Amino acid sequence: MQVLLAEDDDGVAAALVEVLYDHGHITRRVRYGRDVLTYHRSSDLLLLDLGLPDTDGLDVLRALRAVSDLPVVVLTARGDERSVVRGLRLGADDYLVKPVRLAELLARIDAVTRRNATRNAPAASAAALASAVRTVRAGDVEVELDARRVRVAGAEVELTTKEFDILAVLAGRAGTAVSREQLLDEVWGDAHHAVSRSLDVHLTQLRAKLRRPGLLTTIRGFGYRFGNLDED
Repeated sequence: MQVLLAEDDDGVAAALVEVLYDHGHITRRVRYGRDVLTYHRSSDLLLLDLGLPDTDGLDVLRALRAVSDLPVVVLTARGDERSVVRGLRLGADDYLVKPVRLAELLARIDAVTRRNATRNAPAASAAALASAVRTVRAGDVEVELDARRVRVAGAEVELTTKEFDILAVLAGRAGTAVSREQLLDEVWGDAHHAVSRSLDVHLTQLRAKLRRPGLLTTIRGFGYRFGNLDED
């Protein structure tokens, strides 16, 4: 398993990396909260300390949960009830207070990953079914996801790479609201460092090229939805 460890204490980090390696896990250790949002996509689980030097770990957890359901085990010296409750409510799968017995930590990691695998099994089946349908249609608009081709009323529309990437994320979830953070994370690879204004510019250009005002609906304060051409 690929474990992402966010821990600023070198001694603690070294001990955890060694223990995880001995039990078959490959660990990427990062020191800063911003790095969690850079590397989470290549990880299977996050071990998160709350006392990071650049930002509070709870803020990192909140930002991560806007774009990812990566399993998270909080591992911190912060054991007050308020922090524990906030951590769990923000989406942590488990919360451990240092010092922690290593055998218990490994058992908690195993339990979290088992729960996550069970929870995602139906979603994985649905995703496999959806992958068989690689052309998305809405009215006279056709988006061929694999061929990266778009047609409006039978005429092909030329899009830039980023414009198509944005459209593909939305079309791949047709009828479902997609947050700005999800779009930034999937198209730019990092919701934390991506320039939000770039998304606005590309969406404006995309709408102008498609000439279907109701195709990409803005959901105020959240994000966007692909699909209903009857909406303004």
